[in-house]
Amino acid sequence: MTLDRQRIVAEAVALLDAEGLDAVTTRKLAARLGVRSPTLYWHLPNKAALVTAIAEAILGEQFDELSPPEPDERWQDWLTGLAERLRRALLAHPDGARIISASQLSLKMAAISELAMSTLVARGVPLRQARVIVLTVERFTVGHVLEEQAPRPDAEALRDFDMATFAEGHPTVVAAITEYFEPGRTVDELFRECLEVVIEGAVAKAGPAS
Repeated sequence: MTLDRQRIVAEAVALLDAEGLDAVTTRKLAARLGVRSPTLYWHLPNKAALVTAIAEAILGEQFDELSPPEPDERWQDWLTGLAERLRRALLAHPDGARIISASQLSLKMAAISELAMSTLVARGVPLRQARVIVLTVERFTVGHVLEEQAPRPDAEALRDFDMATFAEGHPTVVAAITEYFEPGRTVDELFRECLEVVIEGAVAKAGPAS
């Protein structure tokens, strides 16, 4: 099979899914492809280029097509949907948020930002505020997924953790977490509620816009 950029990136995504970002090295990738590491540099000159290519592939799964909101759709609802698609794209792969954070000059991410900012401007939001709103939503989404994908404390880390003492010192935090994660509630709902705070707060500051 001919070795081309598309095949290299597809194998890199497979390696990411199998072992996580830290295992994505040119040495391991070359071994999976049955070639020597220098061969990969004809298509991807360094690790940074490889990470960006993986980011483009990950985003492309959810953002193969980009379209503005329908004429009667609130831009707030449309932007919420865009952020939810971004979160799904990142959660679909181990370390997806780390990949996006580490990528350089992602054209797909730039296209998402361009569409989002231009949509808000077209709906009457001043450019400066549109920029702040979109960047805040994007960075909140990536940050939220970074936390979701972070390793959980292992048994060793929890061995000396005194939950009773923690609860006594942080009663409001414990009560809030307990209340929020009652049966039937999900992390998806937490993300959406936090996102609503971000967007609606931005709307209040930006002033009326349809």
